[in-house]
Amino acid sequence: MAGTEATFPIDMSKLQKLTLDPSKPQLTAEQKAALKSNIQIMRDAIVLFTATGAARGVSGHTGGAFDTVPEVTMLLSLFNYSDSYLPILFDEAGHRVATQYLLSAMEGHIPWEHLLHYREANSKLPGHPELGLTPGVKFSSGRLGHVWPWVNGIALANRDKTVFMLGSDGSQQEGNDAEAARLAVAQGLNVKLIIDDNDVTIAGHPSEYLKGYDLEKTLSGHGLKVITVQGEDIDALWGGLCQIIAHKGPAAVVCKRKMAPGVADIEGTTHGHDVIPVKAAIKYLASRGYPQDMATNILNNIKPNAVPYLYEGSSKELGANRVVFGEAVNLVLDKLSKEEAAKKVMVIDSDLEGSTGLKAIHQKHPEVFVPSGIMERGNFSAAAGFGFDKDKFGVFSTFSAFLEMVISEITMARLNFCNVLCHFSHSGVDEMADNTCHFGINSFFADNGLADTQSWLYFPADPAQMTAVIQRVFFDRGVRFVFSTRSKVPYLLKEDGSRFYDENYEFVPGKDEVIAEGTDGYVVSYGDMLYRSWDAVLRIRKEGLNVGLINKPTLNLVDEQTLRKIGTSPFVLVVESLNQKTGLGSKFGTWLLERQLTPRYGYMGTNKEGCGGLTEQIPHQGLDPQSIILKIRQLAQ
Repeated sequence: MAGTEATFPIDMSKLQKLTLDPSKPQLTAEQKAALKSNIQIMRDAIVLFTATGAARGVSGHTGGAFDTVPEVTMLLSLFNYSDSYLPILFDEAGHRVATQYLLSAMEGHIPWEHLLHYREANSKLPGHPELGLTPGVKFSSGRLGHVWPWVNGIALANRDKTVFMLGSDGSQQEGNDAEAARLAVAQGLNVKLIIDDNDVTIAGHPSEYLKGYDLEKTLSGHGLKVITVQGEDIDALWGGLCQIIAHKGPAAVVCKRKMAPGVADIEGTTHGHDVIPVKAAIKYLASRGYPQDMATNILNNIKPNAVPYLYEGSSKELGANRVVFGEAVNLVLDKLSKEEAAKKVMVIDSDLEGSTGLKAIHQKHPEVFVPSGIMERGNFSAAAGFGFDKDKFGVFSTFSAFLEMVISEITMARLNFCNVLCHFSHSGVDEMADNTCHFGINSFFADNGLADTQSWLYFPADPAQMTAVIQRVFFDRGVRFVFSTRSKVPYLLKEDGSRFYDENYEFVPGKDEVIAEGTDGYVVSYGDMLYRSWDAVLRIRKEGLNVGLINKPTLNLVDEQTLRKIGTSPFVLVVESLNQKTGLGSKFGTWLLERQLTPRYGYMGTNKEGCGGLTEQIPHQGLDPQSIILKIRQLAQ
């Protein structure tokens, strides 16, 4: 059978149960041979099943999990040796989830064949480990670099055990790891770190963009015992593990290696951080001696899952607002000389320039660009500090999920009247295969000032509106937030087929926009949900229900005129992809009641854990056009 119906073709029964005694740092020939065999089998399996993510178009991550297999096999052998070790392989780099799924299969919680559904919607194999979702998974990793402080607490609760954590040179850039190091040393916690130092993250090589960053010096400076080894040297790696286990208190082994060692097409490159391409996986497995048709039979018969739906009121052409953000900033900078731009504007990256649109700025206006690491709190504050001068403007960008990490820094910027333009991409849930921990749904947390201060939250509906928003607000003073989605969005069309946001459109901050007038009620939406709401409204209008649609691109300001218009209609429905508990819908009803406006009211937003996959996330949350139509009918009764 082909594709995901195939039997798992790698013989995992060849894995050998191994027991290693850490008091014996010299491996025997037999132990070394068994380790090498297990490492190779497990790495082959990781290449095969993560490549299914590439085949089905849901991306994924191969290199990190591939890298850490030698230390994983050794830790498993320690768990077999003694119950003095907490038998959980905590990992602060959640994107290396392939390790956890492989362990689940090894322990019999899921069949080997199920791995071929990696990151597929509703497979319970999302892009990060989630406790309670995937059988056999023992913890939720959350976002990058969040595990160590939590593991300290586990060590405090299990002082009679040694607790291990897999780390990475990327996740160790996060500031809370520094706090965790200090606590671990101060309390003498028996936490042992094994860190994959492959000098590769999403945007490049830390040795180039973060000069001076040195894991051994950093951790030693905090007081940990640190052993540095070549990660692919089995004898050295085992010897290093034995040393840190013998040491009383926190300690780390730093494993130097190339990313994805031995995988010809991705070794040592940023491509290794992402999912291995299908062709590269087939090539690698063939080089390992597997029959050529073994991988092709599976990978070439897995296709992206298409959800055909012809939206009314929007174009077939799609654009990526997260990319357009950078292009729109360039249009602003193009009007300045290089010298003036460098003096007036600073754009700082957090290892996501290719994902959040900053790459275009880096390429065209390097004079304003500052590459930096996975340090959202510090990078945001650097942008704010640059904008402390009333005539200077900092630009900061990262994923919307990470907005929650910089709330205190946002307050600091507001208290100092800083000029910061923040772009948070990957908002909402659409096409979020990384799943729940990467949902960018609490954007209103950014509006955390008091009533006598002002922030601006903007969520453009399509690429044309994104360009108009940036052109208008770039040099506004204060803290401003612009949101975009991971997914591409179509251009909004008028009922005559022309673009709603054409060359004559001018964005007005705080102004709601009437897409269509209505007498039977109004839908209020914005961002990626506007075109879906427009489709629902157009279809319901054909049934004779005269429903209007409002675009609210400025999320947190009340447009009194528009609010009164819709508040005096029979019903109001807010539709958004942000958190139903904290989004616009949770506030809009209050705004209406404060003005003695009492239409029938409803609101729809993200309300439950994700299902994985891409386009499946929106209908999973009940936010597809048909669900919107159903809610309209309920309110219109």
